[in-house]
Amino acid sequence: VRYAGRKDERIVTRALDEDRIVVSADSDFSTILAIRDAERPSFILFREPDLMVARDYFDVLLPALPALESELIAGCVAVFRRGRLRVRRLPFSA
Repeated sequence: VRYAGRKDERIVTRALDEDRIVVSADSDFSTILAIRDAERPSFILFREPDLMVARDYFDVLLPALPALESELIAGCVAVFRRGRLRVRRLPFSA
């Protein structure tokens, strides 16, 4: 298992400090949240191979935001993969 670098750790810390949501195609952020047993920040993970440019991500994320809002506020990891959305509440140990 590859452990996330310091830069990713700083991104998670800053997102927590500024009450932001991390959006990435890098699953290292899930690892950081699991190691920290964190309840926040929420993380949106894209595992969609056909998404190539920012607009593609936007077009997938925007329609899903109303359904995700309460989960993102509470703390979750939302994974977009193969046209599906999976949401898991944080912390992972709960």
